[in-house]
Amino acid sequence: MSYAFDPELAPLVPRLRPPDYRRPEAARTSMRAIMAAQTAYRPERPVEVADRRLPVPGGPELTVRTYRPLDRPGPLPALLFPHWGGFVTGDLDTPEIAATRIADRVGALVVSPDYRLSPEHPYPAALDDCYAALEWLAAEAPALGVDPDRIGTAGYSAGGALATAAALLARDRGGPALRFLYLLFPQLDDRLETVSARAFTDTPMLDRPNLELSWRHYLGGAPASGYAAPARAEELAGLPPAFVGVCEYDPLRDEGLDFALRLIRAGVTTQLVHYPGTFHASIGIDSAVSRRMVDEQLAVLRRGLLD
Repeated sequence: MSYAFDPELAPLVPRLRPPDYRRPEAARTSMRAIMAAQTAYRPERPVEVADRRLPVPGGPELTVRTYRPLDRPGPLPALLFPHWGGFVTGDLDTPEIAATRIADRVGALVVSPDYRLSPEHPYPAALDDCYAALEWLAAEAPALGVDPDRIGTAGYSAGGALATAAALLARDRGGPALRFLYLLFPQLDDRLETVSARAFTDTPMLDRPNLELSWRHYLGGAPASGYAAPARAEELAGLPPAFVGVCEYDPLRDEGLDFALRLIRAGVTTQLVHYPGTFHASIGIDSAVSRRMVDEQLAVLRRGLLD
């Protein structure tokens, strides 16, 4: 079908084919190439990047990468920021630009876990890793120079599913008390029954065939729960205040809209933004609407973590 993409984005569409999740290793190579081609972010202030190893109950050790702004008075707010990539692709380097920018311009410690990927490690491996990183962040807050009352979770796409599921686990297990939840074009619903999931079968960066494969790889044939696919969670009350941003021509659009409305109905303070003319991952493209998405993200995180 035809799409009324933003005029600055439209000329790029023919070059933005989604990675092929039928071949996970090739898709991972493609993701690395996509991220390597991005313009590096040059922080205005020093940001220290460090890798740490931590244990995961029932799993192998996990590497997390921390991004620390060096010239900010502590204690700092902090953000668990799982990378995107459909549960199939992505690594420690994937979120470097976004994580550095958040650390620099929000003044938060950003923690990005190198969680296990599917199909080799289906659910709940990735979530176990992300939740272990969140528990470590909260437990080590004093040593990390972090304010334990100002910890949030955030994610794009599949990272949004993991950020949300970690928040649900924290609520249900009496885990870390979270200050904020930030979601941008989140992947939340394995059922793929929304209008956008059915209609947008050939959109750039993410299409329906890859979305189907993403969930198939992640779930590994097991039935989905509300922790695997947060749109299935029966109760959303008790989650932290949230921001949800969706792109107009994204198969994930309507599940993000629906989730935001459910948060509001559950009494969760929620800001919902719809970006006209955009498609999945448009935030990574240099255009006026993408710059607006970035500026809005930073302002929202400042308010959510600092106010």
